[in-house]
Amino acid sequence: MRQLTLDGPDACSWRDAPDPTIAGPGQALVRPIAVACCDLDVAVSQGRLPMPPGHAVGHEGVAEVIDVGSNVASVRIGDRVVVPFQLNCGTCAACRRGVTGSCAALPLMAMYGMAPLAGLDGGGFMADVILVPYADAMLIPFPSGVDPVAIASMSDNIPDGWRAVGPYAQELAGLDAADRRVLVMGRLSIGLYAAAFGVALGATVDYVDTDPHRLAAAEKLGAVAHDRPKPDKGWDPYPVTVHTTADAGVLAATLRATWPDGVCTDTGIYLGAVEMPMLPMYTRGVRFVTGRVNARAVKRSVALSAWSSKARATRGVRVVRSERRVCELRAGGSGRRAPGFDSPWSPPDRGPLRGAPSSFGDQAAWCLHLEHPKRPG
Repeated sequence: MRQLTLDGPDACSWRDAPDPTIAGPGQALVRPIAVACCDLDVAVSQGRLPMPPGHAVGHEGVAEVIDVGSNVASVRIGDRVVVPFQLNCGTCAACRRGVTGSCAALPLMAMYGMAPLAGLDGGGFMADVILVPYADAMLIPFPSGVDPVAIASMSDNIPDGWRAVGPYAQELAGLDAADRRVLVMGRLSIGLYAAAFGVALGATVDYVDTDPHRLAAAEKLGAVAHDRPKPDKGWDPYPVTVHTTADAGVLAATLRATWPDGVCTDTGIYLGAVEMPMLPMYTRGVRFVTGRVNARAVKRSVALSAWSSKARATRGVRVVRSERRVCELRAGGSGRRAPGFDSPWSPPDRGPLRGAPSSFGDQAAWCLHLEHPKRPG
């Protein structure tokens, strides 16, 4: 088979690799049909997160099941499935309590598409075929009527946006209507997903960013968009704040904007030490949440809404200018464009792969509801 491999900043190439095979009764083989760029992929491609070359890329996507082991019960050949980016067994103590990102049966950070960071590399989604070692625990079938391009980020970034807001739905619902407010400091896609969930929960969402495309998308999702680098110091504090920029200065401003006993979730990755205002956080009782999302422990139930062209905003798979590329893999290279894309794109010697950069304004809208169980179902 062939897989897309990182050669360096903004450079990848197709390389031959051994065909994966089923080696155990609980495994499955899947063929990726839509693959999205995670925000981390963007940082790697731009050189902001240095990564040694040579590993297979892609860890957000949906796929078609093409083979299953004899003990696999939850999916069958032909099913279309979400593939979480983290590998997990589903039966260890960590998985049973919902910490699927730290499965005790595997090395820490076992995952797809990030071999230099992974405790165990599962390969990359930008490939003809990928192996799923625990099919029943990992794979999530989705209905045939759902556009795979719309939910390719369900592997990682959509759950990442949810975990910044969704766990606090009950707290928000218990407040006076005027106090049901969420602040999102946006950067790339996760902030937009968090804003969408906040709006879906009935909160007033203030979305702060400096990128005009993301600001426009936030407005179309129902948030109040603010073109500025940090929240205004004169704004009233928020019960729920979300920081996605990986900028320590903006994080400090976000913590200051969190009200007493409120919660601030940070989805960023910091390569060095970050100074935290611990005394103010202590005296005001601010809760701070960071860490990797447990992607599979978020039980997804997705409803996509077909809005009119005037109401279009963002979609599960999205491209921000030239920073992002979303691809749909089609068997046989039909040459059809993926919905919402400006033009087909194919790498050299690779017919079936289609996709192109696009802006948020060209993407269809989406709406989804996620529930977080104690253990994966």
